[in-house]
Amino acid sequence: MPSRTIVDLSHPLDPRVPMFPGLPAPGIEEFLSREASRSHYAGGTTFLIQRYHLIGNSGTYLDSPFHRHADGPDLATLPLERLADLPGIVLDVSASCVAARCAVDAGDFAGLALAGASLLVRTGWDARWPGPGYLAPNPYLTEDAAALLVERGAALVGIDTWNIDDTGDGRRPVHTALLAAGIPIVENLCHLDRLPGRGFRFHAAPLPIAGGSASPVRAYAVVG
Repeated sequence: MPSRTIVDLSHPLDPRVPMFPGLPAPGIEEFLSREASRSHYAGGTTFLIQRYHLIGNSGTYLDSPFHRHADGPDLATLPLERLADLPGIVLDVSASCVAARCAVDAGDFAGLALAGASLLVRTGWDARWPGPGYLAPNPYLTEDAAALLVERGAALVGIDTWNIDDTGDGRRPVHTALLAAGIPIVENLCHLDRLPGRGFRFHAAPLPIAGGSASPVRAYAVVG
């Protein structure tokens, strides 16, 4: 069989992750310690049980259509066909985006066969994680770019910055257009430089939370 490589595209989730301004960082608490669990089991058997407190939009995460549109699919009803084993395409704009803010426009997608694919936009911004520079005004997609992705039938769109939209635009046109079309969005990706431009499968399935709008994911690619 041909060899294959699995590439992790997610940042570790811990209390130090950069969060959208105003949102609390994740918290982890010990609900049942190993020592306290001894009385529940036999022969020195112990377990650790933890409780996690987090905003759905923490770390590397996926937005469902319900995040923006009240009548859109939530995390539990979003089809797995939109989330797992998708043919992947990397659009690398890092040469113009890594050092400064840039806008990724419709013309940047010329010649890409996007129908049914996951499009991952590499800006190089993940190199700033988790420092304070990560939350500086970010590279983003334009409204025209979002319209083109919808028209060409992309299955999922991801980016290695903290927002796919221009955070100075309160309309959030990219979230609005993509999620209205049922196209999930993955933000805060990393290591896109380890992927080829084509020829990989992308996975980013969230927890199937009924009524959930967004969730951290373990995004990864299978190459080969």
